[in-house]
Amino acid sequence: MLKKIQNLHEKLAPHYLYVAWAFSLIGMIGSLFFSEILKFAPCTLCWYQRIAMYPLVIILGLGIIKRDRNAKDYALPLAIIGFAFSIYQNLLIWGIIPEAIAPCIAGVSCTTKYISYFGFITIPFLALLAFIGIIVALIFHKEK
Repeated sequence: MLKKIQNLHEKLAPHYLYVAWAFSLIGMIGSLFFSEILKFAPCTLCWYQRIAMYPLVIILGLGIIKRDRNAKDYALPLAIIGFAFSIYQNLLIWGIIPEAIAPCIAGVSCTTKYISYFGFITIPFLALLAFIGIIVALIFHKEK
């Protein structure tokens, strides 16, 4: 069974860049849907995560089109930065970090839950999953 999984991973390894790009595209479209269609105002940390997410769509897309072997090197640091902001915001929401030290002093609170499915799926949690997906896909990506 382990050998089959390893063979599957080897076959998919050159395509993980597409997976990372899909996660970034879905993350960008999702954030735009929440803010522009549903009119949910993003907090400060959400803006920082967008600053990390949106360029990934372009960087990874160009890396795929140009078959740039270095696209992973450009995208991974940006994804890790976005992940750091995302994990920080989720720690705020989960109450592990006190809200008093949050950067969201004016405007929308960084702990605002516009959506909450099953008690834990929030917009920041979705962003966290997207960044994790991008990072894992980039780590597993190998050029032929």
